[in-house]
Amino acid sequence: MAREMLINVAQEEECRIAIMENGKLDELYIERAASDRYVGNIYKGKISNIEPSIQACFIDFGVGQNGFLHISDVQSSYFPRDNQKERVGRKRPRRDRPPIQECFKRGQEVIVQVIKEGIGTKGPTLTTYLSIPGRYLVLMPGMNRTGVSRKVDEEARDKMRDVLRELEPPKDMGFIVRTAGMDRSKRDLQRDMNYLVRLWKNIEKSMQSDASPLELYRESDLVIRTIRDVFNADISRILCDSEETVKKVKNFLRIALPRTRCRLIAYDGAEPLFNKFGLEEKIEQIQSRHVPLKSGGSLVIDQTEALVAIDVNSGKNRSHSDAETTAFKINQEAAEEISRQLRLRDLGGVIIIDFIDMLQEKHRRGIERLIRELVTKDRAKTKILRISQFGIVEMTRQRMRPSFEGNNFMDCPHCKGSGMIKTPESMSIEIIRRIQSIIENKKIQSIEVVISAEVAFYLQNRKRTALHDLEKKWDKTVVLRSNSDFCNDEVHLTSLDNRGSEVKCNY
Repeated sequence: MAREMLINVAQEEECRIAIMENGKLDELYIERAASDRYVGNIYKGKISNIEPSIQACFIDFGVGQNGFLHISDVQSSYFPRDNQKERVGRKRPRRDRPPIQECFKRGQEVIVQVIKEGIGTKGPTLTTYLSIPGRYLVLMPGMNRTGVSRKVDEEARDKMRDVLRELEPPKDMGFIVRTAGMDRSKRDLQRDMNYLVRLWKNIEKSMQSDASPLELYRESDLVIRTIRDVFNADISRILCDSEETVKKVKNFLRIALPRTRCRLIAYDGAEPLFNKFGLEEKIEQIQSRHVPLKSGGSLVIDQTEALVAIDVNSGKNRSHSDAETTAFKINQEAAEEISRQLRLRDLGGVIIIDFIDMLQEKHRRGIERLIRELVTKDRAKTKILRISQFGIVEMTRQRMRPSFEGNNFMDCPHCKGSGMIKTPESMSIEIIRRIQSIIENKKIQSIEVVISAEVAFYLQNRKRTALHDLEKKWDKTVVLRSNSDFCNDEVHLTSLDNRGSEVKCNY
């Protein structure tokens, strides 16, 4: 399995990082210099409002939009009459938590971390369970005990727990060994722990400031974050097209992974880095609804506000003599592609996958196992249910970053994101109705209608008689004007009296 990391920073406004596996785009990370990123940052905020009805409060943490803090993300140190520390990986159940109005009051200062970017009108999601990642460990202040990444088998986890105990972590500080920290020497882990403890002490000093809201800790930029979180022994080389970024990565690797510095290569080819590897076309295809499969089948991916629906189609694939085998093979290929698309598009929330129906139980269970195996390489938290009797898999996935769609696209100003506008016929009928509703007003002498060229053509050719009848019946004038900048849905009606002054009406 050949894996490569390509870092494209030739355009200073945008940083793009692609992970290639066997020549195929497997992961993509994009960050704009102009866009503010808050996930991972720690702030001292002030509670602006408490909502007992939803057991949440809204916190001003200094970014112009209040953050959302739910009672399930409140650490026990904020609970009244409760000094018991929670253990790493074992949050207190929702039923054992006091009401949020007993934990906070308006104007109170609280230390929070952003765990999810705001979407649309929704503000960022916050938590008081702070976590500061290092290369091999994650520091969780205020927590008890230590833990190991759940992506590691139980035997290896027990071994690493013993190593962590020997390091004697400071009191009231929890630590989790990351996947990258497995099989690392005790010395490497100790160095990472010492760095995180020093960092936390600096943050604690900043907390003493009277200023509020206040930023206490800022996450690293995309390049350092990705190398810290994604780079491992499987990645054979890192290609970067920016000399400045190469120097920055070298400095980081010299401290964190000195033995891997030789894998960093400065790309100086005449052809742009992503073009050299054929990535530009692949990136353009990421937002397509239809994703073709090698076998001839396809995926159809639709995103809504509430969930993501993925439909698996067999297409023209008839490579096997019976329908059951064909369905199973296509579903296998689809499961592999779906796991890849989830990472590339960073699809989050509730995800519904409609596989091709399979009659045999062994095939259904086989697809379930395959999906679970494939998502183990995904850094996002996922939960997968069994295939239902309708051949549907329900799953949830944590969103790791702002979506590719949100970063690169905006809603169409004409269709408002629906993808559809009214036909000239529908719009013409609606305009006639609106004219009928106001033309009987005695103050009105004439009505001016500004519309798109297509709708104007339809009205003047198909609805000329209807307009003439209205003018004749009420002895008033209807004037049509076309505007080439208008789409079919746009219309502007102006009512005028006999002096040419506008008459206000409810259109």
